[in-house]
Amino acid sequence: MATTPSQKPPARSASHRRLWLTVFAVFGAAAVALASVNASASGAGDDARSRLTLIAPAGAGGGWDGAAREAQQAMRAQGIVNNAQVVNIPGAGGTIGLTKFAGMQGESTTMMVTGITMLGAINLNGSEATLDDVTPIARITEDYDVLVVPADSPYDSVEDLLAEWKKKPGSFAFGGGSLGSVDQMIITQLAQAGGIDPTDVNYIAYSGGGELATSLMSGTIKASVSGYVDFADQIEAGKLKALAVSAPEPVASIDLPTLKELGYDIELTNWRGIVAAPGITAEEKRELQTIVEEIVGTPEWQDAIERNQWTDTFLAGEDFEAFIADETRSVNKIWNELGY
Repeated sequence: MATTPSQKPPARSASHRRLWLTVFAVFGAAAVALASVNASASGAGDDARSRLTLIAPAGAGGGWDGAAREAQQAMRAQGIVNNAQVVNIPGAGGTIGLTKFAGMQGESTTMMVTGITMLGAINLNGSEATLDDVTPIARITEDYDVLVVPADSPYDSVEDLLAEWKKKPGSFAFGGGSLGSVDQMIITQLAQAGGIDPTDVNYIAYSGGGELATSLMSGTIKASVSGYVDFADQIEAGKLKALAVSAPEPVASIDLPTLKELGYDIELTNWRGIVAAPGITAEEKRELQTIVEEIVGTPEWQDAIERNQWTDTFLAGEDFEAFIADETRSVNKIWNELGY
């Protein structure tokens, strides 16, 4: 079983060393890819309109990767940028990608997808790089997490689940995204609301919704919290059972009660945004913001919003900077209150 935040890390074994070799290999490969992109982008007359790279600081198939590739498709379809690329730098809740990106001083042809999960990972991982080290551009979407269990689970309500969970918290395996993610925040807040010590939560981090759904249906984990779109197909097919949504108020397209309606003061939004590198000029920042504005105005992006059941919550400029500052304080407060 994967180590959870409440468990003591195991001794460094051969498998542990192989894991870190894999992480370093991924980081190295991504660094080579970015170096190649940056080298090509340094040619005469090259700017963000001729070549733009979007960094997804996660593996293929996740929420950040999905947002980056939807944006790439919109840019290509509407000719917003001549050559739009996506580069994945996975690991540590996005903080490996953030650290790499924060070192790309003055790089005006690259942007990175970010979100609330990165704020949690910065806190839990003790990352030296923070969103203060990059240039905020815009918030582009929000969506909500749902609490799900296997279809044959005996839990038909959040109350049923909590009653069983409280008996042996350490034996009740909960799955979600990377450590520090909005998924983990919701799970630990729910534990606290149900009288369970958050540090007793047996949380297993997964790299994507597909793995979570498979683990649920195989019985590896008993419950999960993740984005609705991660589980929508399995819920509709009757393979998973959804109990509640994390939205602050009912969502028209999701026929579930909110956790707040059920009496739990939990409402977290999984927002996604785009940031630029540090040290770019005011003119370069305006150009990148204009590109993002054009992306979110395309029919391709609006179709992506509908397909993924995202909420269009575009926010740019100083308002987005203030939003990041508020979210950083809020996320840090959550983890401090939960004892991390």
